[in-house]
Amino acid sequence: MADTPERRRATRVVVAGRLGGRARAILDVRILDLSLTGARIEHLSPLRPGSPCAFELPTTIGSLVLSARVVRSTVIGNEPTPDGGRLLRYESGLTFVGVTPEQQAALEKGLEKLTPGGGLETGRLLL
Repeated sequence: MADTPERRRATRVVVAGRLGGRARAILDVRILDLSLTGARIEHLSPLRPGSPCAFELPTTIGSLVLSARVVRSTVIGNEPTPDGGRLLRYESGLTFVGVTPEQQAALEKGLEKLTPGGGLETGRLLL
């Protein structure tokens, strides 16, 4: 095979062995219910039970990011995509972990703003 000229803007270095890295993702979620100890969410990407994440609440109830852990995640249906495919819809339960007294107070204040059965903006899950 003939050598081709390098087209990359920067040289890559081949790493021997295994070198770990981390990629983070942001997932938009629909908040189904919310309490002082956790949340139930709906989303379009799978989550693994036991996985840690950061749960970002919508600004309407206060800008708050809480550490959480996925307790359960189940496929609840699917929806069509513009290209004729299908996406699975998931429902997951989160439990909040390591909540500080300040975060607890902010969450209580945010929950007071909610009307049972009322709508809520989407939240975000940082994986």
